[in-house]
Amino acid sequence: MHPFKFHLRTFGCQMNVNDSDIVRALLLERGFTETLDETDADVLLTNTCAIREGAEQKVWHRLRELRGKFKSRKVVGVLGCMAERLQTDLFRDGLADLVVGPDAYRDLPRLMRDLLREPDDDDAELGRVNQAFNVQLSLDETYADVTPVRRHGNSVSAFVSIQRGCANRCSFCIVPFTRGQERSRPFASVVGEIQQLYEQGVKEVTLLGQNVNSYHDTSETALSVRPDSGYRMSNDGFRSRIRRHDGGYYFADLVAAVSDISSELRVRFTSPHPKDYPPPLLTLMAERPNVCNHLHMPAQSGSTSMLQRMKRGYSREAYLELMDTVHEIIPDVAISSDFIAGFCDESEEEHLDTLSLMERVRYDQAFMFAYSMRGKTHAHRTMQDNVPEDVKKRRLIEIIDTFQRHVQEKNESLEVGRLRLVLVEGESKRSHPGARAWQGRTDQNKRIIFPVDETVTVHDHAALAPVWTTLLRPHAKSERGFDPRIQLDELPRVSLSVGDYVVVQVTVAKGHTLRG
Repeated sequence: MHPFKFHLRTFGCQMNVNDSDIVRALLLERGFTETLDETDADVLLTNTCAIREGAEQKVWHRLRELRGKFKSRKVVGVLGCMAERLQTDLFRDGLADLVVGPDAYRDLPRLMRDLLREPDDDDAELGRVNQAFNVQLSLDETYADVTPVRRHGNSVSAFVSIQRGCANRCSFCIVPFTRGQERSRPFASVVGEIQQLYEQGVKEVTLLGQNVNSYHDTSETALSVRPDSGYRMSNDGFRSRIRRHDGGYYFADLVAAVSDISSELRVRFTSPHPKDYPPPLLTLMAERPNVCNHLHMPAQSGSTSMLQRMKRGYSREAYLELMDTVHEIIPDVAISSDFIAGFCDESEEEHLDTLSLMERVRYDQAFMFAYSMRGKTHAHRTMQDNVPEDVKKRRLIEIIDTFQRHVQEKNESLEVGRLRLVLVEGESKRSHPGARAWQGRTDQNKRIIFPVDETVTVHDHAALAPVWTTLLRPHAKSERGFDPRIQLDELPRVSLSVGDYVVVQVTVAKGHTLRG
């Protein structure tokens, strides 16, 4: 009998992408084969997102599309957060045959075989099932022993999961109910995977977690090595919901270890919480050239009263004080954020507080959405989704317009003329035979497009270290901008390929994209 084939499609965040890589590894190990052709698959898997209503509607549309196209000839499976949130409701109308939550992927091969069992199978007496279901959440599952099989993106960047679940329980957020309690992957497992990725040619890793900077390995091994570190995770003015044990490995320890693998390996991380940015972590970022100058600082709102209803654990004043500290320690940092328009009971004054916070911080990137009530959350149990949809839409537009204006102003005034170190990710979609162009991202996570014949590249970071330190990572007390003593023509020119680092002088800033 031929191996069963599966097709896997992913919706949602980078964590879902990483989860799909884990699912792929588990299925391939058990003898399944992957196909990119839906018509050739025995099982059609969809890894889902439940963070907002719009994300779920995309999945419902896909399920109806698959069932309409293939009827009952194929097994249709729903994985991930939507599977955990809706559970057996996904079986309604016959749209799904298989529902598996994010902590039950090890059981997926067995469940799929149960659904695919043929009458002449050796174990046919067990009977063929019509539906399969496992949404059991775990207190310790991190898939630390599973090596993800990646089939996406470019060959030089990789996402690496270091933590699962979340303990924050913000009023609006469904994640603790779909991903379970916070738990961290063992330190050695993370460092080992990233070492292997680097040896395979990866030049940039993004550490992933629902609250990534609260990473804390308190395994028996970690505590035996580091019984008492004296590390303080949270800043003054920020409240944590959980009591933490001392000792073990903290997020700053992990970032340091990963950055030590090679000076040519860039390190990023997402998605963090503002409470877990203690000064030692910020100082480490300032001191390590290969830890990127980009911080995600999800504010959600600029109003203290709104932040209290959201159960964010900080005030507007504490957030702004943290921003001042960040800019003092890392002056060339780019800041991104999340904002929700129209959360429960939001007044016009609270909305204006958000706009004024944006004016004060002037973000480089942002993810902005109108509020969408999620079942099981604190807001769903105790509050009313009472801001009219037209008001939500208007406030969201004002937030987006404010952000877009800041991005254009900042990029024009602070990026044009700068030298930026860029990791070449591939040829730009705007490239053509008459004018080839590459694309990549700067240290600040800004996309940049540049022609091949106007680049200066350096393969060896040791040779670039003085330039990187002086030009691209000025000391906290130095002026912004590049050192005029260093000229582009002083740097060595070599042929360019994907995975190279290149020094590019920014010439144009248009919206979110830079050109060099």
